[in-house]
Amino acid sequence: MPTLKEPNGLKKGRRLDDLEHKSIDEDDYKPKLKDFQLRLLNLTRELSESHRSLIVVFEGPDAAGKGGAIKRLAERLDPRLLRVHSVIKPTAEEYQHHYMWRFWNKLPPYGQTVVFDRSWYGRVLVERVEGFASEKEWKRAYEEINEFERTLADDGAVIVKFYLHISKEEQLFRFKRREADPYKHWKINDEDWRNRRKWDEHNSAAEDMFEKTSTEDAPWSVIPANYKWFARLRVLKTVVEALERAGLSRKA
Repeated sequence: MPTLKEPNGLKKGRRLDDLEHKSIDEDDYKPKLKDFQLRLLNLTRELSESHRSLIVVFEGPDAAGKGGAIKRLAERLDPRLLRVHSVIKPTAEEYQHHYMWRFWNKLPPYGQTVVFDRSWYGRVLVERVEGFASEKEWKRAYEEINEFERTLADDGAVIVKFYLHISKEEQLFRFKRREADPYKHWKINDEDWRNRRKWDEHNSAAEDMFEKTSTEDAPWSVIPANYKWFARLRVLKTVVEALERAGLSRKA
């Protein structure tokens, strides 16, 4: 059984809605963004010459800024060595297999990086809350996921998992702004509003997930994301530090 650890950024006994949301000035944000992106580029070049891979997972409520964080994470990297998967509901074929089946063929080759915009954690998040998985299925999934990630880590994968969280008030503000913006209107739909009505249930499921699946091999990092610049820098910094801890050197 993998060793569990406290998630980074969420102290034991604290709730998601207790997070302190920090901001950063533009004069600090831009140079730090450039520095972290360069460090990450060099680290992934080192990764490309190794027998290891990088797997980055993003979860969080709707409009938490996952897409923007992924864009800043990926925009300076070699696109030949990177894949980003936006995970939606399973296809008819995927429903005929174990829920993990559809993720195996999306894992990166050695030397490469994959980013999951939502992931196998849907089983213990939305599928649990919406009743798409039975209680037996989602309770069993914690151990299945831990063993899956342990297998990947034992094979050399560096696994970084993020949960970007915003306040309920900030989510409402972003929803309304999306509805009013013709360039972003496509990003909001009835499902987003329906999920919002189960805010407490989704938070409870996420907090259980941290407790049961934050491991030494694949710890959760919980990012307060009301301020997008702060969240994006925290994401980049966390990935850079994970690669450096894994023994990859940084060449300027």
